[in-house]
Amino acid sequence: MRIVSLVPSLTLTLFDFGLDATSILGRTPWCIHPAEGVANVPVVGGTKTPTLSKIEAAQPDLVVMDRDENPKAVYDWCREKGFPTFVCHVQHPSDVPSMLRELGHAVNRTQEAEQWASEIESLLNDTSPASGRIGLPLIWHEPLMAANGNTYAGNMLTCTGFSVPKIDPDGTGYPEVTAATIVEHGITDLFLSSEPHEFTVEEGESLFKVLATLTPTPPRVHHIDGEDLTWMGTRTLAGLKRLKAKWAQP
Repeated sequence: MRIVSLVPSLTLTLFDFGLDATSILGRTPWCIHPAEGVANVPVVGGTKTPTLSKIEAAQPDLVVMDRDENPKAVYDWCREKGFPTFVCHVQHPSDVPSMLRELGHAVNRTQEAEQWASEIESLLNDTSPASGRIGLPLIWHEPLMAANGNTYAGNMLTCTGFSVPKIDPDGTGYPEVTAATIVEHGITDLFLSSEPHEFTVEEGESLFKVLATLTPTPPRVHHIDGEDLTWMGTRTLAGLKRLKAKWAQP
């Protein structure tokens, strides 16, 4: 089977299913895991701007895409060229097991997919109780941008017992915010992601100082591995385990 993956977390998932560079023939430069495996997979361009001629040259049996991460124009082009596509749309960790099963079926790795899906389901069934804490993931610095409670990143925190507000429920899910917005929503814990923007310690300290001028009880500021929050697929398992181990309350 000839596969092009335009989704970093699903490239990792394909390798976790037991596929390798003999069948994964194209990736993006952000498909960095597993390092040894992807080193032998040619880059066909970015998630938003793949080089269509490189995809066509690979003559894929399947192009793996994400509805939010990859442009619809690329999907339409694949359809016009007759290249089959697998398009995922995951908004909650609970969406992941069924997505893994569907992807496993598409790439003839149903047993491997079932194993991963079952482990994630087992972890999700062990629900962390609501803690009264209000968390907010921040994903960009200038302008300051957050992930809403209706996004995958927000729902990963929900699975650990946080409530995550829908600051802009009718928007894209990733609203611009200000220090005042953070205070208005009663945020108790801010999570500064390492991607797509890698927040520095200095940026975190500066933000905390601004918040401290607006409220006597500023939120706690945490730096967090962005892959734990945003990489869905097989990586969901490690993300849930790490987040629950660190943040879930008994």
